[in-house]
Amino acid sequence: MQLQVRFIAWMTFLFASAIHGAGSPRPLNFINDVQPILTKADCNTGGCHAKAGMGQRGFRLSLLGFEPEEDYEHIVKESKGRRVFPPAPEQSLLVMKAANIVPHGGGKKLEPNSEEYKTLVRWISEGMPYAQPTDPKVTSIEVEPKRLSMKVHTGQQLKVTARYSDGSTRDVTHMALYEANDKSMAEADHHGHVKTLDIPGNVAVMVRYSGLVSVFSVSIPLGAPVEILPPEKNFIDRYVFANLKQIGVPPSALCDDSTFLRRVSLDIAGRLPTLEETKTFLSSKEVNKRDLLIESLLSSPDYADYFANKWTAMLKNKRDDAADITANFAFHAWMRDSLLANKKYDEIVRQILASTGTIVSNPPVAWYKRVKEPTQQLEDVAQLFLGVRMQCAQCHHHPFERWSQHDYYSLSAFFSQVGRKPTAIAGEDLIFHKRGIAQTENKKTRQPVKPAALGSDTLDIPADEDPRLKLADWMSQPSNPFFAKSLTNRYWKHFFKRGLVEPEDDIRDTNPATNPELLDALAKHFIESGFDLKAVVRVITQSHTYQLSAMPNEHNAVDRQNFSHYYPKRMQAEVLLDAMDLITGAKSDFADLPPGTRAISLPDNSYNRASAFLKVFGRPEGASVCECERVQSASLAQSLHLMNASDVKAKLVTNNGRADVLSKAEIPEPKRIRELYLAAFSREPTADEVRIAETHLAKPRADAQGKALDSQRARRQGYEDLIWALLNTKEFLYNH
Repeated sequence: MQLQVRFIAWMTFLFASAIHGAGSPRPLNFINDVQPILTKADCNTGGCHAKAGMGQRGFRLSLLGFEPEEDYEHIVKESKGRRVFPPAPEQSLLVMKAANIVPHGGGKKLEPNSEEYKTLVRWISEGMPYAQPTDPKVTSIEVEPKRLSMKVHTGQQLKVTARYSDGSTRDVTHMALYEANDKSMAEADHHGHVKTLDIPGNVAVMVRYSGLVSVFSVSIPLGAPVEILPPEKNFIDRYVFANLKQIGVPPSALCDDSTFLRRVSLDIAGRLPTLEETKTFLSSKEVNKRDLLIESLLSSPDYADYFANKWTAMLKNKRDDAADITANFAFHAWMRDSLLANKKYDEIVRQILASTGTIVSNPPVAWYKRVKEPTQQLEDVAQLFLGVRMQCAQCHHHPFERWSQHDYYSLSAFFSQVGRKPTAIAGEDLIFHKRGIAQTENKKTRQPVKPAALGSDTLDIPADEDPRLKLADWMSQPSNPFFAKSLTNRYWKHFFKRGLVEPEDDIRDTNPATNPELLDALAKHFIESGFDLKAVVRVITQSHTYQLSAMPNEHNAVDRQNFSHYYPKRMQAEVLLDAMDLITGAKSDFADLPPGTRAISLPDNSYNRASAFLKVFGRPEGASVCECERVQSASLAQSLHLMNASDVKAKLVTNNGRADVLSKAEIPEPKRIRELYLAAFSREPTADEVRIAETHLAKPRADAQGKALDSQRARRQGYEDLIWALLNTKEFLYNH
């Protein structure tokens, strides 16, 4: 039967070839004509026939058609060729299922008599050719227009042209796929028609056809007059303000000193300013006092504590059992000391990637304790240090990028010679470079692959040389297009709530920055500083862009990506816990750590289990290199915890806490209220706030039995209520 099907197919192909003379339609082939139809119809998506395993109902296709040879085999030869029927192409199961003539779980994908339907029928009638070596191949796609300025609620039809290796072109607009990188700003329909929505700024529409991608960039102006701009403090302001002028979004005014003090202290040191710091800063007449404050915070141990907390979580410094405690404490201390000494970023990365020895002698080795497989090592390194997500490329070509399986395993080969031996300490390994040629096997082709950095040539590394050092060398090269951009974009998000590229670790051509010139300038500044992390923090926080008010004006409230005003963000779990301790005068105790240790100084995730507060407010477990593991959104559980949880109540009523001290202080009531507001918000209370607080504090109070409390006890309860109320305000919970 199978021989008969093949014979009929071959005879049909010969007959079709004989009748195609001059002027006849060009011959079809699977790669150029059929595969795009399957992709456009979503047949080869993960939810349909490209589902992991056996596909859908026994019919399997490669994801997004990146393995055309396999797809051809499944369609034409699998199951004795039952999916195609050359003697009567319209009766082929492939066609009838797609048109839903035969019941199809995916519904109707093709309309009968549509161009795509006719192409499938004709391809089958021509004998289902795959492709000849001489057939033209798609070399690139171009979208027109490439860039455009569009007003809100307007539309634009795109045109997509495929260019082939023989110099020919084809209009493939109807066969391309379209997707906006920010669906709150623009929509792209099935036919390539783009419509802008309400939010001004810059958005990109990814266009995909036959495994290739292009981008349509849209600038959406608000069109408001931008007549008054703050003075430019550095190059950041130049690029941000130029973009705001171009799209017609006027920036907010600069924030006041109280707001700046609280904002920058939380962002650099992970803590509220002390009462003494607040009074000193607000009373200072120094013209450059903001710059001086930034330098003071960068020089403080709090900066190292806060950013060590950030980095060790992303580097998976997590505790799985009691034996991990030595490694976790040592790695956290090493990272903190490196930041305190302002060790250059490229050197920190090098010491982690190329680390050898034991954890006791060389703490960066702890990373290899957590990340053991070469595939996981390359994925974490690419995402964390390069801003490139390589996970998809392990099984197939990256759907939105140029990275292939070969690129994936080439990067993995840098870690192929990492050796480990058990030591006398339970659970600890000695990490070393195994002598040998660095290479790994491509799981798809079963062929050995040598090391190659992304976009670079293959390296022949001698057996005695550690390939990880070559990877570290490539990372720190000024010409590296990923390393500096990834760090500066990540730090930009830390200070501004969102990255110039969002998500912050997904930097690719099809997901461009909202301000590409600014990202390039930040990366250049970082490289020229010698990869100085403090220099990045300094230039960002000194900019007037960072110092804009969080209060929007009449025009810029809709802005979500152009940084026309500061975007308020919730305090992180550890920062909030420390802030509550500071305001209430309480202390949180943590096992194995000295009394008074702050939450931002915790070395690993194990303390989340013992602290309901840290768990509810989203402290990460260190299981992923993605910062998305940290929960920054509000929840009902968080609100209830702040209002009713026993640990919060215990902080309010602690002996010798702030409520107790204020109730006994020998100073006038307004001054006590003033000190409380300065501590919580770094600002003076308004006249109304003082009046409301005084009224509440003066109320008579009774105990549970209805017996009146003495004045000092009643006043203490009044201050407990007042502090509780302040802790539950958005002004306290948010950095603004």
